[in-house]
This record gives sequence, C-alpha cells and structure tokens, in this order.
Amino acid sequence: MKIKTAIIPVAGKGTRMLPATKEIPKELIPIIDKPMIQYVIEEAVESGIENIIFVTSPGKHQILDYFSRNAGLEKFLEDAGKPEVANQVRKLGEMINVSSIIQKEQLGLGHAILCARKLVTDEAFAVLLGDDLVFGNPPVTKQLIDIYSNKGSPVIGVMDVPAQDVNKYGIVLGPKLDDRTLKIEKMVEKPSVGSVNSTLATPGRYILTKNIFSYLENLNKGAGGEYQLTDAINAMAKDCEFLAYQFLGERFDTGNIESYVDSFIGIGLHREDTRAMFTKILKKYKL
Repeated sequence: MKIKTAIIPVAGKGTRMLPATKEIPKELIPIIDKPMIQYVIEEAVESGIENIIFVTSPGKHQILDYFSRNAGLEKFLEDAGKPEVANQVRKLGEMINVSSIIQKEQLGLGHAILCARKLVTDEAFAVLLGDDLVFGNPPVTKQLIDIYSNKGSPVIGVMDVPAQDVNKYGIVLGPKLDDRTLKIEKMVEKPSVGSVNSTLATPGRYILTKNIFSYLENLNKGAGGEYQLTDAINAMAKDCEFLAYQFLGERFDTGNIESYVDSFIGIGLHREDTRAMFTKILKKYKL
C-alpha cells in the first residue's frame, strides 16, 4: 500500500532560537539558501509523499504561505528577466499538497499527531519532525516506507548515539530481527544515563498506522506533563508488532543555536553544490 500522507508538527514557539523567532517561525530560518522545513518537505516528496498535514499554532501562517503559489512574485521575476528564479518560486507552490490543523495548546507530540486525526484518510502515514534534518540515499522516510511495505508493521527510524547522550532522545529496546531491524519491546523517553542497555535513539521519522490514534486518545500525561507519542507506541507494541529500523543516512539537529550552527556547516559540507565554497571559507579562518 502506497503511503501518500505525512504529518509534520510545527506548532512550537522556537524559544531556543529567540530573538530570531520573534516574528519568523523557526522552521523558516534558512540553512544556506533554503529554510530548514524545505529540506524536510523535499525528503517527503522524494519518498513518494503527496500530501502534507502541518500541525501548527494560531497565527503561524507563514509556513503555509511559503508552500503556496505567489503569482505576483512570479510575474515580477519574469518581467525582471529572471525566469529561472521565477521557476524556483513556482516549484515551491507546486511541490506538495498542503493542509493544516491548529493545535490550540502545545501538549506534546502525541497530542499534536492526534490533532491531525480527521485529516488522515489512509491506513498508514508518515510523521517527520522538522527539528531533525536527515539525509539518506534513498531518503530515510523512503527506507521506512519500504520496511512497512515488506513487513506490514509500523516502524520508526533509529540511529546509534553515544551512551552519554541517551538522555536527549527516545530510546528503543527490543530483540534484533536482523542487522538493522528490531522488534520494539519498549521505548523510554529521555532516560537517565546508564539506566538503559540500548543506544538506539529516534530522531523523528515514523511510519504509523491509523490505529495509533486510539492509543493516543486514551493517553495520560507523561514525561514533562505532556501527551507523549512514546507512551502510545509502548501501549501499541504490546498488542501488535512494532518495528524500529536503523536507517542509513546522516542526521543534523537544529533544535538550538549550537546544533543549528553545527548543522549549517555540516549541511554546507554535505551538499555537493556548496561543499567547495564551505571548504574554502573554513580554510580561510584556519580553524
């Protein structure tokens, strides 16, 4: 079954990136020549996704505007003799079908996904978090879609992290089915260092089935006083097979200033079209 829909939660206030996010959504802050959310959308599109559901907050309309057509700007660029730039702008509005739902209160990732329930019409769907930019060949979301297609089970992407960093992530535990796939027995949200015997963390790529909504609507508040997707996955994993897949790819975090700067440089060196420029600039400073 083809997975055509992805939910992308973008309701956060971006407080760790203030003052830049006072008037601009964090997701629209650029990394080189594209806002970070565009990298996420491109991953979705390259994975076969056709419909994006943004879970957003009141007044945060700029992200939807960015992925809509702007006929006035397109005409201005054409008249100014810049047809290639006009075409780039046009493609943004034609890239994907976009809809949105308002999350009136920020009550956690589980709550954000539940808000999109009425807009999900397919049996299975993807969830991509915009804080994490992940590059793979094929794209990481496509890798997970392939696992779902082969196994028929929901699956989340995981990566190996240093043991001292497990308290920053949701950590997956369970028996291995092969070199890269395991059956989830339990997920622990941001465990204390040394409390779990796993270093497989999820950076925010999921393929979920619609029955996750019944688990989400029956959640009690969990870690941080929020409705955690991790708790719903734990409950669901007791009733059916839920997989984790150690994806092939490179992940960049943009959650705070330090990780954003690291990602800006890392993506600049990762992209073939900017690698030489970044290498030249870094050599200039003789770091």
